[in-house]
Amino acid sequence: MNGSNKSKFGEIFIGASMEDDGEFIPLISEEDEESIKNVDMPEHLPILPLKNTVLFPGVVIPITVGRNKSLSLVKDVYQGGKILGALSQKDAEIDDPEVKDLNQVGTVAQILKILEMPDGSTSVIIQGKKRFMVKEVVTTEPYFKANVEPQEDKRPGKNDKEFVALVQSLKDISLKIIKLSSNIPQEASFAVKNIESSEFLINFICANSNVEITEKQTLLEFPGLKERSTKLLELLTKEVQMLELKNDIQSKVKFELDRQQREYMLHQQMKTIQDELGGNPMDQEVEELTKKAETKKWNDQVKKAFEREVEKLQRMNPAVAEYSVQLNYLQVLLDLPWGEYSKDNFNLKRAERILDRDHYGLEKVKERILEHLAVLKLKGDMKSPIICLYGPPGVGKTSLGKSVAKALGRSYIRMSLGGMHDEAEIRGHRKTYIGAMPGRIIQNIKKAKFSNPVFILDEIDKVGNDFRGDPSSALLEVLDPEQNSTFHDNYLEVDYDLSNVLFIATANTLNTISPALRDRMEMIEINGYIVEEKIEIARRHLIPKQLNLHGLKKGDLVFSKKVIERIVVDYTRESGVRELDKKIAKVIRSIAKRIAFGDKYNKTLDVNDIVDILGQKEYLKDVYGGNEFAGVVTGLAWTPVGGQILMVETSLSAGKGRLTLTGNLGDVMKESAVIAHEFLKANSDFIGLPPEIFDHWNIHIHVPEGAIPKDGPSAGVTMATSIASAFTQRKVKKKLAMTGEITLRGKVLPVGGIKEKILAAKRANIKELILSEENRKDIQEIKDIYLKGLIFHYVNTITEVLELALLKEKVKNPRNIKAVLEVD
Repeated sequence: MNGSNKSKFGEIFIGASMEDDGEFIPLISEEDEESIKNVDMPEHLPILPLKNTVLFPGVVIPITVGRNKSLSLVKDVYQGGKILGALSQKDAEIDDPEVKDLNQVGTVAQILKILEMPDGSTSVIIQGKKRFMVKEVVTTEPYFKANVEPQEDKRPGKNDKEFVALVQSLKDISLKIIKLSSNIPQEASFAVKNIESSEFLINFICANSNVEITEKQTLLEFPGLKERSTKLLELLTKEVQMLELKNDIQSKVKFELDRQQREYMLHQQMKTIQDELGGNPMDQEVEELTKKAETKKWNDQVKKAFEREVEKLQRMNPAVAEYSVQLNYLQVLLDLPWGEYSKDNFNLKRAERILDRDHYGLEKVKERILEHLAVLKLKGDMKSPIICLYGPPGVGKTSLGKSVAKALGRSYIRMSLGGMHDEAEIRGHRKTYIGAMPGRIIQNIKKAKFSNPVFILDEIDKVGNDFRGDPSSALLEVLDPEQNSTFHDNYLEVDYDLSNVLFIATANTLNTISPALRDRMEMIEINGYIVEEKIEIARRHLIPKQLNLHGLKKGDLVFSKKVIERIVVDYTRESGVRELDKKIAKVIRSIAKRIAFGDKYNKTLDVNDIVDILGQKEYLKDVYGGNEFAGVVTGLAWTPVGGQILMVETSLSAGKGRLTLTGNLGDVMKESAVIAHEFLKANSDFIGLPPEIFDHWNIHIHVPEGAIPKDGPSAGVTMATSIASAFTQRKVKKKLAMTGEITLRGKVLPVGGIKEKILAAKRANIKELILSEENRKDIQEIKDIYLKGLIFHYVNTITEVLELALLKEKVKNPRNIKAVLEVD
């Protein structure tokens, strides 16, 4: 095969530079041009394929001949007429070209010299004569021979000013390229200036210009010099623009390059010193990262991302700030437990024992966890449920997560969401930012060291939002079993599978959780504890824990059930047991102090000891107010710390029917009072009063404990009964309480917090309760222990409430409400 390097303007003079007896090939004039073209061509012209170059008429180029077929052709031709045809290949990569791999237009060439080089290769110096076109290839062995047709170049007339201007432009732009390019010797400008022939100048520049081989072949195929020179000028103009742009950029960044080169040299010297001292820390870091990556169970996507980022790290200078950012990112990828799962313990009996041992009650939650474990045991794999435990503070929602993790044999992670405002806390920051880090979800998974921990999202109802984003919206992806298998953290930039994480969210109320987020979670309500349950929790959990924390043994101090009950009733007022835990701790601290001082103390505490330590009663027991006064009715209310009874009082004074509400009531509760008032006015005949009676009495409804805000619709039936009792002066049934929302039509609607309200009723020694018929299902779900000693009345309308609640008997010294009508 034949070939040569791309010709440059420096390759002008051939001969003496190769060997001492080389002949000098002068730059031709227009007179010499005619003699060059007058060449006798054989009938069958030998064809020499050219690789990486195109020969133009009049131009002298050296080529290296390496293939046996081409060597045979060159020797035969040199011994004969020294004339051959030079055709460039379409594809320079083909080592053994066929006829179809050669262009059709080439240049007749004369061999000027054959040189045997010191390395054993053969170089041939050839000069182009005239263009030709292949008509037919007559033979391919021992080398190509073809019938060809000479192609004459169309020359413009001598007076063609446009052509003269084109030639001058080509000369000028060539000189400019020589000046701009650092790769072309300045001596080349001498050759360009001294070429007399316009045709040779065009061909010389075509051959030596720095353009693609395909472009050179296109230039050769142009039949007219004018068209060839126009196309050449266009190509050279582009090259000038590129050179100017390159030089401009180089001048702008010269200072920066010098600085970088200096840093590079220093870095290389440092690297050499480090190698001498025992290895390059940067290479060692990369090697350690790669070795760790081999043990990872990540998918192809993560693997490719890691390899790409390692390559980027290797190209970085350790002195730049981005190096540490890149290294931290790779370390985070390696620290995450990709595809690593702890083995679940499928001993269901053991799991049940752990849950019962750590928490008293909470049957619904325990049942749901055991169901999940049972399905995992049967199926072997399933998406973890997203559970939300909601209820008042201190009932054990958060601590339940630890027990679940212990029962399953999984890692335990707790993440507090209270007060969170920034979405980046969930999704992380993009690693391009300074100080960027993954979101807290990914950080905690890294801490857990397994991809299937029990993950507690504490206080999910207290997530905020502001200009930095809405974290609750970011949680939608985390808590959606259909999406969290491809959770996207902005820092990681690759998906992470959270579908095996058992998320347990906790909340005190559902009102502040967005509907979309609620929809993704399985809601399980955890209600407050009754006194009996608190006593058992104190005995089984709180007292042993506090004895251990204060350095006392089990036999050092004994709490009787009666003492525990006194602490619960007289010193706590809550649904949970957090305050009870503090009171027990205070009692044990006091005893521990006596032991440390060597003072005497009662090992078995009694009520007097409790009074001495905790002081007088902090809370008075909810007491039923009796039924001696008209207009006083007992209602039931739900609060964040449990249920309580609510006394509603109504008094009448002569006036024009004005309604006054006091007691720090919210808008909804005020509306309930207005509805109760309007219903009784519209249905006054049911309580045996004329409608106009309401226009002669001002009504004042008050709910005691005015410092405490109160709201909600559940006092509607209580207010209606209170107003009816005040106007009729009839007694309300003894030890009766009620709760329910009312409408203008008199319907009684269901309300929530039934269990807490029942507990409050029991504490106040209430015996009968009036509820909406639709609350019957809630009662059926409550354990019998909570319902013992209570009678329930289910109603649909307010008239049924009044029939049950109002006795025929009137209060002592009743007022004559109708007297105002008699006066009128």
